[in-house]
Amino acid sequence: MTNVVAVLPMHGGPDAAGVPLHDFSTNSNACGPCPEALHAVQAADATRYPDPAYAALREGLGAFHGVPPARIVLAASASEFIHRITALAAQQGAVQVALPAHSYGDYAQAAQARGLPVVRGGVVAAAGLQWACEPSSPLGCTDPAVHRWRHGATAPVLRVLDCAYAPLRLDEEGAWTGVPALQLPPACWQLWTPNKALGLTGVRAAYAVAPAGMDAQVLALNALAPSWPVGAHGVALLQAWMEPVVQQWLVHSLGSLRDWKARQQGLCAELGWQVQPGSLANYFCALPNGSHPPQAFAHMLDGLRNAGIKLRDCASFGLPGQVRLGVLPPASQDALVAAWRAMVATLPNQKDMA
Repeated sequence: MTNVVAVLPMHGGPDAAGVPLHDFSTNSNACGPCPEALHAVQAADATRYPDPAYAALREGLGAFHGVPPARIVLAASASEFIHRITALAAQQGAVQVALPAHSYGDYAQAAQARGLPVVRGGVVAAAGLQWACEPSSPLGCTDPAVHRWRHGATAPVLRVLDCAYAPLRLDEEGAWTGVPALQLPPACWQLWTPNKALGLTGVRAAYAVAPAGMDAQVLALNALAPSWPVGAHGVALLQAWMEPVVQQWLVHSLGSLRDWKARQQGLCAELGWQVQPGSLANYFCALPNGSHPPQAFAHMLDGLRNAGIKLRDCASFGLPGQVRLGVLPPASQDALVAAWRAMVATLPNQKDMA
């Protein structure tokens, strides 16, 4: 019998060993959950179906983004939307899917499930579906495609900008201010998943904002959706997302994340890890103590997991030997340092891993 676990996409967060005590493997806002959003989710009426047309929710999200509600497409999650718009691209005759050099694994998984070859990095005009993420994951850097999309000519293809981490940018120039940034490219789809920014990743809900004039694509995407893609708890999360008090909490949390990130990167450097430069967000990548053979690297991650600490293996992002670390509070950072030092002290080449 096929091992179904072995074929699932790799993700961070809880696993078969349960919830990690110190989970660096996701990019969820470590200041969360946002109290007001959590209250809204807990108060959701789970005894009734949501409005199947989500009329009020679309109206609110449209106003939040300054677009007509008809341009809002609801989705069960970002992953569900990724698969749905890839299906649409295939229907429309796409022959390739263009991805960033390193990216979330579901983009490629959705393409490959439909027999579409994946091309990474650079300009790929022939690709009928093109993805960008700003800031990118796992590196947290500026995606070069965004600059091209903002200043280049409009292309007759589906372009999707994954905005999952836009509200978690920590750099002064691009930090979230409580409203969507106006400098986002207008001629592409925007995919939003507020659960990460609000520290509520267990609630699945997402939405996309269509470019102007894409009525036919909106209709086609809605036709591909199941009934009620977003449940009552997801509706409550998205409604809370638009509340000023929730946005104020999010903006305030960025200051704590900024301080924690500086401390966490400093500790990694003290351990001898090579921190990858350029991260703008609440996560970054690092190469722990030089290059390790794959078996030794897996043993290292297992050792930390057994100590209650989970890091994100970046192999599925195309960066083998590296880890992605979400920014956590100082207590978790100190636990990581203690666990790493205790683990390497038992290794025969411990002098090389101080």
